[in-house]
Amino acid sequence: MPIWRDGRPRKRWRYVGVYGEDVMLCAGVFWLGAAPQAFWALWDRRAARLHERTAWASRRVRLPDGAVRVADRGVEIDLRLEPAGDPLEVTSPHGGSYIWTRKTPLRAVGTVRIAGSARRVDAHGLLDDSAGYHARRTNWEWSAGVGTAKDGAALTWNFVSGIHDVGPQTERAIWVNGVPQAAGAMETNAALDRVRTLDGSDLRFAAEAVRERHDKAGPLLASDYVQPFGAFSGHLAGGIELDSGYGVMERHAALW
Repeated sequence: MPIWRDGRPRKRWRYVGVYGEDVMLCAGVFWLGAAPQAFWALWDRRAARLHERTAWASRRVRLPDGAVRVADRGVEIDLRLEPAGDPLEVTSPHGGSYIWTRKTPLRAVGTVRIAGSARRVDAHGLLDDSAGYHARRTNWEWSAGVGTAKDGAALTWNFVSGIHDVGPQTERAIWVNGVPQAAGAMETNAALDRVRTLDGSDLRFAAEAVRERHDKAGPLLASDYVQPFGAFSGHLAGGIELDSGYGVMERHAALW
């Protein structure tokens, strides 16, 4: 994908989210054209403390295939990533051009260190690889989570409104034991405390810690971003009752 197409700069990112009972974390690298930005966040549920940083051109976040490595502000993250389900790949029209994404359920195994204290991690999450020539104004709401059903099945979900949500194939999906099935349209929620879809999913979300940024670079670039970590309860489409669930909600409004 060239850096410029159809009058728009290419945007691309890799986001890794790991959502566990003890710790939840995310790490990402984003490029707007040739300009990179990196971020990470770690929600220590045991200590009820959020550690995070976002920086342009940061080398403290590395996301090679199959790994997450962060060393910043007294936090070290060293995880090996293994696929935990079939990837879902979608290309969609957007504005006057097109966008692409691939979502892959994952298992993350390794260690996080907080101020020198090591914590073992063995948890599930989601890998988001995306790129494209997004419209000048792009707004979306998103929910990603993992959990266990009452019958013991492993669950992952990816619900979205505002991006890759129109057409015969969307990125909305529920994975049951690693096998994806299409999910219905997501209802937006101003409070970010509930996820419902038109085919019957209904999850309540209890936020525990919030990543939030509001950036503006003159009249050309702006980003308003809210992403809380938390716990889910309720059921997914098809009568799948959650025994446990962890993940994120997100709202993002971008001018880029």
